Amino acid sequence: MSRIRLYNSRTRRKEPLGAAQDGRIGIYVCGITPYSVTHLGHAFTYTFFDVLGRFLRHAGYRTMYVQNLTDIDDDILKRAHGEGRDWRELGEENAQKFFDDQRWLGNAPPDIIPRATDHIAEMIRMIRVLMRRGAAYERRHGVYFDTAKDRDYGKLARLSRRVMLATANQRGNRPDDPAKKDSLDFVLWQARANGEPAWDSPWGAGRPGWHIECSAMAHKYLGDTIDIHGGGGDLIFPHHESEEAQSRAAHGVPLARRWMHTAMLKYRGEKMSKSLGNLVLISDLKKHWSANAVRLYLLSRHYRSAFEFFESDMERADALDQAFQKVWRIQSASAASALNPARWRGAFYRALENDMDTPRAIVALEALAHEMLKEKNRRNITDAKAFLGEAFGVLGLAVSYR
Repeated sequence: MSRIRLYNSRTRRKEPLGAAQDGRIGIYVCGITPYSVTHLGHAFTYTFFDVLGRFLRHAGYRTMYVQNLTDIDDDILKRAHGEGRDWRELGEENAQKFFDDQRWLGNAPPDIIPRATDHIAEMIRMIRVLMRRGAAYERRHGVYFDTAKDRDYGKLARLSRRVMLATANQRGNRPDDPAKKDSLDFVLWQARANGEPAWDSPWGAGRPGWHIECSAMAHKYLGDTIDIHGGGGDLIFPHHESEEAQSRAAHGVPLARRWMHTAMLKYRGEKMSKSLGNLVLISDLKKHWSANAVRLYLLSRHYRSAFEFFESDMERADALDQAFQKVWRIQSASAASALNPARWRGAFYRALENDMDTPRAIVALEALAHEMLKEKNRRNITDAKAFLGEAFGVLGLAVSYR
């Protein structure tokens, strides 16, 4: 039995990971909507899930990591219209910047990166199932999910109806839509609007709603129930709540065995977000810091703990990166006395087994590095360096001699 315990946002407790279903762990993480450039909040989420995948593979699990690209969405169309640009061109440009930033950060590409516009047929099929099962209804403006038919709607987020409605309204919900049975009902298929792209469907030309996109793509590549569904904490409601409801209605089983969410990153006292414009961009960080320093900065925060960006913290991360660089340059002494890394190895893996506590894992590596620097030219550090390289691989850090 695996000793790995991971927090489940649904149950709000740490749970044993257990054995993999069919020999693999399926991971679905909601990707970006590429209407703007990548900021540090994105990097925090995707770096964490990259390390989670690396650690699970190191622990012997066979992972299938799917991270979608929401390339058709209200935000893309609004931005493209405002800039007088083609929506596809805007999305492709920002998606490429995102991929370049991920590569620079050291995040391995997901196994599959499905684009919403490539999966319209799957979305239509899923909506038809929901219609047949009475979980959705058609109106002149499109097709809607009937939240009243789902007794568990709201149990993932654990929010009151008042708060759910206010949150949904902030994120594109139209509570005064006269076609809705209930103001919390959400769109599955929306009828074509002037100047917008559209696809043919049984309900007329239009485009899919936000939530159905991820449900259809997740089901196509990972089946009825995903082992781990993740994303930023701001997606819990309405996106993940609605994803889960429609998937449960369509397939009769839970969408995910475990939900995992990263905390919010703040800057200048507010949540870092595109809408507020208070962004720390990866493109700007590249000009001043190494990828290792940025990665160490992010992993020195627990994925479930919100934090605020301060430049001084980047300076500390850079100093740690420089300490590691000194270690790589040390030549191991030929002395018979060897530095045994077992104590630090145990601390490192115990930290990761305990809900991916990367801050404690890094503390263990830092302590080992200082011990190795102290023993320079006096003890054989071959085994210690080998373990440090192994740990760098798990955390996605590059061995650097700069």
